[in-house]
Amino acid sequence: QVQLVESGGGLVQPGGSLRLSCAASGSSFGFRAMGWYRQAPGKERELVACIGRYGATNYGDHVKGRFTISRDNAKNTVYLQMNSLKPEDTAVYYCNLWPEALAPWGQGTQVIVSS
Repeated sequence: QVQLVESGGGLVQPGGSLRLSCAASGSSFGFRAMGWYRQAPGKERELVACIGRYGATNYGDHVKGRFTISRDNAKNTVYLQMNSLKPEDTAVYYCNLWPEALAPWGQGTQVIVSS
């Protein structure tokens, strides 16, 4: 079973950047499509971006052009580069399998965008 540990969040000013990392355990990681999700206070968890096993990517309209998802299968890690951050990007960010988030959710990493 895949286990996930997210890191890299923090407090950043509007317009700033952060890079999130998701370390995954399990030998099958390289064969799995992965996604970054987020949950803002009082809102449901939503998909932010996803990446296929060969690197094909897709993004939510709200982050398109600002966020970039990537993966390093040798390191069992998925990344989310977030640029031009906005206050509405404030949320806890999680990674999981995609399209079905079948792995146990990790603790997430908090991103706060505020001046």
